[in-house]
Amino acid sequence: MAQENAAFSPGPEEPPRRRGRQRYVEKDGRCNVQQGNVRETYRYLTDLFTTLVDLQWRLSLLFFVLAYALTWLFFGAIWWLIAYGRGDLEHLEDTAWTPCVNNLNGFVAAFLFSIETETTIGYGHRVITDQCPEGIVLLLLQAILGSMVNAFMVGCMFVKISQPNKRAATLVFSSNAVVSLRDGRLCLMFRVGDLRSSHIVEASIRAKLIRSRQTLEGEFIPLHQTDLSVGFDTGDDRLFLVSPLVISHEIDAASPFWEASRRALERDDFEIVVILEGMVEATGMTCQARSSYLVDEVLWGHRFTSVLTLEDGFYEVDYASFHETFEVPTPSCSARELAEAAARLDAHLYWSIPSRLDEKVEEEGAGEGAGEGAGADKEQNGCLPPPESESKV
Repeated sequence: MAQENAAFSPGPEEPPRRRGRQRYVEKDGRCNVQQGNVRETYRYLTDLFTTLVDLQWRLSLLFFVLAYALTWLFFGAIWWLIAYGRGDLEHLEDTAWTPCVNNLNGFVAAFLFSIETETTIGYGHRVITDQCPEGIVLLLLQAILGSMVNAFMVGCMFVKISQPNKRAATLVFSSNAVVSLRDGRLCLMFRVGDLRSSHIVEASIRAKLIRSRQTLEGEFIPLHQTDLSVGFDTGDDRLFLVSPLVISHEIDAASPFWEASRRALERDDFEIVVILEGMVEATGMTCQARSSYLVDEVLWGHRFTSVLTLEDGFYEVDYASFHETFEVPTPSCSARELAEAAARLDAHLYWSIPSRLDEKVEEEGAGEGAGEGAGADKEQNGCLPPPESESKV
């Protein structure tokens, strides 16, 4: 009976699962922010070139086709109206009549003549005559406007094709960040690498801590951004990214993780955004790659597996182990507690080692006797002798 009750009794309650945090920046670098209720939409038209470049490819190609097709139709309609207004369409069989455009017998012919004029194809079948001043003016306008449309649209396509966004896809970040000791100090580390043989010139790295905070006045600041030092003062943020590098943030007194222990870090709610910038060696254009780490993606007490090996005459990078980590002994206390413990240990070692002054005092005291008070005026154990007033009392 007891076994049956035990079988049907509810098991131990599971700890409540923490609600998943909404990423500010996705792992692939996309910013998870949408602009809503933008009323001043005319601002997008004031910078039409950038708006067209930022469009999706299918919309850009649609606008590209429509720009040319509508221009050809517009000028084709004007050519047809000129021919219709002059009466050229009524004198198609009259050899003595001089039309504005030879062999223009309808709207389709006017449309084809518009394409030939703007694209400078010039088949020679339809030709403008010198007896049509309005046609000459329209020819000049279409040639100028056609060149402007070509420059604008070709420029948009060129900039869109040459954008370094795809170059950022070959810049990789480790799937996890780690916290472990480096030279006796706790450090937050992540790894970056470049899959291409053409390198990133003037590469630099930055890190931001995204965490909501409340001021002393009670103001709530959502997604507050705090800089994480990754070597700006020492120049270590400037990278020579030929092989994968481990970027380190030392958790010191200026770090927001100074008082964060392992348990406090696991209960915290934040996001670390890392940004890698540089110039593409092949094109000279600036490239930016981004990634982020949530609390669950920060591994305490881990270190990255080495991926660089020395072969016969060259170094080889094994990207199969790029994301791998292994556990290492790491204290669970905060960096502040670790620094205080190290300071106490240094002080204990300093006072536990007898100084030469103590040895000298002991030798003199053994020679003169313990009852004499002359040794009271000497320094003992690294301390100063008492003042004269106290000795007289």
